[in-house]
Amino acid sequence: MVNLFIYLKTYCMKKLLLFVCLILGITVFAQKNKQIPEAAKNAFAKSFTGATNVKWDKENADFEVDFKLDGKEMSALYDVKGNLKETEEAVSKDKLPAAALTYFNQQYKNVAIKETAKITKANKTIVYEIGVKGKDILFDANGKFIEEAKD
Repeated sequence: MVNLFIYLKTYCMKKLLLFVCLILGITVFAQKNKQIPEAAKNAFAKSFTGATNVKWDKENADFEVDFKLDGKEMSALYDVKGNLKETEEAVSKDKLPAAALTYFNQQYKNVAIKETAKITKANKTIVYEIGVKGKDILFDANGKFIEEAKD
């Protein structure tokens, strides 16, 4: 009788665990497959033909797409109507304005750079970004410090 009780308890626990895992899996899958507006997808397809490794994600009220184009790591940000808000292209440190690197080296001694990028806003304004752990340091096209933003 005790063996039967242990067997039933184990069997029920396994079924419960399987059920919980199934629910969690469905929830994660649903969140990863957020509905991307057709307008954004179409605008992206027109602007970035030949893009590979395309991955969409929701960013606040907008939609960000990460991709590779001509060997470059890039991203683009679209609103729900498919209007391009900005593009971001990974660049090497030597492509940053000298003033930005000078400022960074003076203000962020011993801080490791994770990534650097050139951001082009919809109005053609250029912003450079130095990404460090937990934050991005932004500079204008001339290398003048703009702000520090959470990553």
